[in-house]
Amino acid sequence: MKGRILVTGGTGYIGSHTVVELQNAGYEVVIIDNLSNSNADVVDNIEKVSGIRPAFEKLDCLDFNGLDASLSQHPEIDAIIHFAAHKAVGESVAKPLMYYRNNLVSLINLLELMPKYGIRGMVFSSSCTVYGQPDTLPVTENAPVKRAESPYGNTKQINEEIVRDTVISGAPIDAILLRYFNPIGAHPSALLGELPNGIPQNLIPYLTQTAMGIREVLSVFGDDYNTPDGSCIRDFINVVDLAKAHVIAIDRILEKKQKEQVEVFNIGTGRGLSVLELIDAFEKATGVKLNYKIVGRRAGDIEQVWADPTLANRELGWKAIETIEDTLRSAWAWQLKLRERGIQ
Repeated sequence: MKGRILVTGGTGYIGSHTVVELQNAGYEVVIIDNLSNSNADVVDNIEKVSGIRPAFEKLDCLDFNGLDASLSQHPEIDAIIHFAAHKAVGESVAKPLMYYRNNLVSLINLLELMPKYGIRGMVFSSSCTVYGQPDTLPVTENAPVKRAESPYGNTKQINEEIVRDTVISGAPIDAILLRYFNPIGAHPSALLGELPNGIPQNLIPYLTQTAMGIREVLSVFGDDYNTPDGSCIRDFINVVDLAKAHVIAIDRILEKKQKEQVEVFNIGTGRGLSVLELIDAFEKATGVKLNYKIVGRRAGDIEQVWADPTLANRELGWKAIETIEDTLRSAWAWQLKLRERGIQ
């Protein structure tokens, strides 16, 4: 065993894929998740994919005493990957207090408890939303952090500041902040993928559910942006590629290879793709026509952003390798598997 890693939000979309990659790399994993946007049977599918069943505890990271008790029952945790957070831009505009409470307090609780249990390392799930609408594209880690366009984006900015301020105060914590762009796709086994509870707030599950006929029509929010086809541009990254970046970040912390106590890396492909281009790529990759319509802009959306991943490529030795076509085919295979399992 290389070490024991606590993964908060480990039954969620990115979390579950990361648990698999951690276990494949020889780490033992403990998952904490309140199942607010996932299901307990994800643990079964993690076991099917990796051959290893991670420890799992249903627990809310807002519950300080519960977290304290859980950490006391799982000694010798070497590092934490903190995913547990609400993550939908539009929902955050409608429910800002829910986002501030959940996304900030959960991190504060973990940082308070880490020294008590001798947990030195944290990989934090951050986001390209911290850049707002960048002045220059592609965006590097040196780009200024701008006023957030949404409460969700603001929680990521504030969380990064909380981590830095905690380290500056003298806390014995090494942290890597991974600012990722737009994760999509599913595990090639079609046993893990993005399945939010209720109506999807993110593009790809809504897209695949529309293609399946579960949703009537996919709304494209705006075609009047200053982009070639008028729709927003994003950097869409395969979720397995993204998961592997977390394993490399954990390795870097535990092997004491960091150049600074807090490091930041962009995790993206370096390629911008518009929403309309993504829809076209999905139709070509799967042969499935999609019912979509153009509607008005959505509050909190950034016009265009994509990564310059040079630093992560160089320092971490990580690179996004999956094509957009294969990624979209994996998302569709996951949706088909859900129907086969009678889940949708």
